[in-house]
Amino acid sequence: MRRHIKAWAAGAAALVMLTAGQALAQAKTTLNVQYPLGFIFDKVFVTLKAEFEKQNPDITVNYLPAYKEYEDAAQTALRQAITKQLPDVALQAINLQRLFVDRKIAVDLTPFIAKEKDWQGQGFSPAMMALGTYGGKPYGLAFAVSTPIVYVNDDLVRKAGGDPANFPTTWDGIFDLAKKVNALGDDNVGLFYSWAITGNWMWQALVFSHGGSMMTADEKAIAFDKEPGKKSIELLGRMVKDVGMPNLTPEASRAAFFAGKLAIWTESTSLLRVADDGVAGKFKWRTARFPVPGPNAKLPTGGASALMFATEPARQEAAWKFMKFITGAEGATIMVKGTGYMPPNSLPASNPAMLKDFYAEKPNHLTSLSQQPLMTAWYAFPGDNNLKIIQAIKDRLQTVVDKSAAPDAALSAMAADVQKLLPK
Repeated sequence: MRRHIKAWAAGAAALVMLTAGQALAQAKTTLNVQYPLGFIFDKVFVTLKAEFEKQNPDITVNYLPAYKEYEDAAQTALRQAITKQLPDVALQAINLQRLFVDRKIAVDLTPFIAKEKDWQGQGFSPAMMALGTYGGKPYGLAFAVSTPIVYVNDDLVRKAGGDPANFPTTWDGIFDLAKKVNALGDDNVGLFYSWAITGNWMWQALVFSHGGSMMTADEKAIAFDKEPGKKSIELLGRMVKDVGMPNLTPEASRAAFFAGKLAIWTESTSLLRVADDGVAGKFKWRTARFPVPGPNAKLPTGGASALMFATEPARQEAAWKFMKFITGAEGATIMVKGTGYMPPNSLPASNPAMLKDFYAEKPNHLTSLSQQPLMTAWYAFPGDNNLKIIQAIKDRLQTVVDKSAAPDAALSAMAADVQKLLPK
């Protein structure tokens, strides 16, 4: 009889354990996340997933196929919203967050932040929070931030008679040096300005660095056709006509620099890790600050923010934990070491256990940090036609680069195109 009782008790205990295990398994949340630019972020998000799941065993992170680029990320997410297949968390370009706020797709993060103890003390500074705030409410948490910088092939610059340690700080000086590199022959290219990045980021960099703006303060009319914009489009034209800048794709420009054939390459700081891997020690290279010729010069803050698209409370809680982790001090440290972006969190840079020693060993990463006082918002055009406006700007810039239109004519056409697409 006792054996029967013991057997029954053991069976009951096993059933309890099995039921508890099943309940635990059922309670585990699978979080769907989607991000862009896999060639930059894939390795980073593998590490983020491993560390996050270690600290949150009740949540499994499932990555959807990476968006190709920022515009593709926005267009894909807008389609997903129609078919109700949105991820719980999406990484979107800082200047495209507005699309999801205006369409009431992005979730207001106010109640989640309100529950946090000392939010700013966790490294979430007002300046970075402003990048994802619309109408006074926070919708995005900055994940990776960047500024345009100059990549320099020391070897080619020296061959052309230049001094990489005293790299020119003006466009005129850069142009003179680039022409000397072109004169070396052997398929060497003096300069490439990555004008096509996200369609308008590098255009904004030129206009802002000349002290201009994209639109008037009331957002009723475009402003990039004023004097700063005229100087900017003229500068792009000089790159093509006077310096002989070739019409390359972003991929081709990367390949040329990595092969040691491109001397001066303006790009995002986000490609520092990619450049390290691509150059692979074949030659010495460094970074330099982006020229800022105008009064009240600024540079657009590029990069991505994490947006919450989850609608169910339980999934929202899981999404918040993940968003807070990847943009917090630990996640920012992982992201910076695996890319070239700057940390969105204020804590890691001065912490020896995080990024302080890393920056001491990686001087190329300090260039963008030195430009922080110049950082301003990557402008988001109002209305439903943001993506169309970006494409319109890109199309008109293309006509300058391929020499099918004079710079002043391209600017006039660009202004007319964009004005038509603005809200009436």
